[in-house]
Amino acid sequence: MSPERVAAAADAWVWVHEAATPVETEEYLLVRSPEWFEHPASLVRFEPVREPAVVLDEVLRTARELGADRVVVWVRASTPPALEELVTERGGVADEELDVLALDLRPGPPEIAPPDADLVLRWTTELDVVRDAEEVSVGVFGGSVPPDDELARSAERDRVSVARGDGGIVVAYRDGRPVGFGGLSVVDGVARLWGGGVLEQERGRGVYRAVLDERLRYGVEQGATMALVKGRVETSGPILRRAGFATYGRERSFVLSL
Repeated sequence: MSPERVAAAADAWVWVHEAATPVETEEYLLVRSPEWFEHPASLVRFEPVREPAVVLDEVLRTARELGADRVVVWVRASTPPALEELVTERGGVADEELDVLALDLRPGPPEIAPPDADLVLRWTTELDVVRDAEEVSVGVFGGSVPPDDELARSAERDRVSVARGDGGIVVAYRDGRPVGFGGLSVVDGVARLWGGGVLEQERGRGVYRAVLDERLRYGVEQGATMALVKGRVETSGPILRRAGFATYGRERSFVLSL
C-alpha cells in the first residue's frame, strides 16, 4: 500500500457521534460531545485560511459558548504545523499519541489469535451487549455510560449496520463478564478499527488479539482491502505491529482548558 493512500484514508476518517453538536466551517470542525463523553469538545479538523491564531481563538470562543470547559485538539498529518505551537502557548497539555497503522487485506485476514475457549465474542446487536461495551469503554477510557434510550438507539443502529456490512462493535466475554471491546466501520473499502480496549486486569491474556481478529475477518468478508487504525503508541501499537500492521504516521492530541 502506498503512503499516499494511507494518508488520504486517515485524513478522510472524521467521526461525529449522532448525538453530538458539530460546528463546521471551511476552516475547522469543532464537535461538542454528548454529556457522557470523557471530554466535552474536540477540534478534529483545522484548515485555516486566515491567520491560524485568529481561527483557533474563534474555535475556543465557540467551544465556550457551547458550554465546554476544555477542548481536545487533534494534530494530524494534514494539520498546519503552527497549530501545535499555538495550543501549547495557550496552555495545552499533551494527552494522547497515536500511531497511524495500516494493513493490506487483499491477501485475506492474517492469523492473529488462536481460538481461545475461555473467550466468547458478541456483536452489539442486542441491548445487553451494547451496555457491556459501554461499561468496558468507561473502565478503559473514562466518561460515563450513556442513558438507556441512547443505548437502545445504538443497539438498533448496530443491528442494521452489522447485517448490512457497515460494521459495529465486538465485545469479548470471559466467564460471562465483558472484558474487552473494539469497533469497526467499513467505509470505501477501508476497515476502520476504533475504540479497542481491554480492562486492565485482563490485559496480556489475548483479549485484544481476539477482538482484532474478529474485526479483520468481518472487514475482509465485506470487501475491505485495507485495515486502518490509530493505536496508542505504548499499548495497542505494539500488538498491531506484531499482527502485521505498519506505521505510516503519528497523531497527537492536547487538552486545552477554557
